[in-house]
Amino acid sequence: MRHLSSSRFMALKATIYKAAINIADMNRHYYADHDLTLAQHPSENAERAMLRVLVWALHANSELSFTRGISTDDEPDIWEKNLSGEIETWIELGQPDEKRIRKACGRARKVCIYNYGGRTPEVWWQQNRDKLSRFDNLHVYRIPEAAKELTVLMERVMKLHCLIDENQITMGNDKDSGQYEITQLFPEN
Repeated sequence: MRHLSSSRFMALKATIYKAAINIADMNRHYYADHDLTLAQHPSENAERAMLRVLVWALHANSELSFTRGISTDDEPDIWEKNLSGEIETWIELGQPDEKRIRKACGRARKVCIYNYGGRTPEVWWQQNRDKLSRFDNLHVYRIPEAAKELTVLMERVMKLHCLIDENQITMGNDKDSGQYEITQLFPEN
């Protein structure tokens, strides 16, 4: 009988990125510098990793943090907890199923879903709108397809700036930047 080496079956490790980000949020009158550590899961592509940074910037505060995210079922991508450990804000990227959203809405004061990727977000929202519109603490947004350009900013050590004014977000570094408009799908304005 042949014995297989256990090292062949070791889990792949996350790739760690560091980002110094300057945020100027005109909507909330929030102006701050933050140092972030972003762990990119082996199954996560660069677009999704950079969208997590963008979404983090939209909600930035000292209590906001990345979670184990994609590798766990009981945590969102980003969350904000209060001093007693209760979840204030639960933030997910993609198109989670209704059961997951229902659970999140029961656990957090505010739940934000950021959809991205071609036509998929519109199809997902049309299929789930009626079931999800009953949640008073749910907010659903659409990130434009052009935001995939953020991958040009991705480096192991990043120095970024982010300007937020109304629904317009400008994110970049010293060489490149892009402007994106986030659309709120729910609740409708």
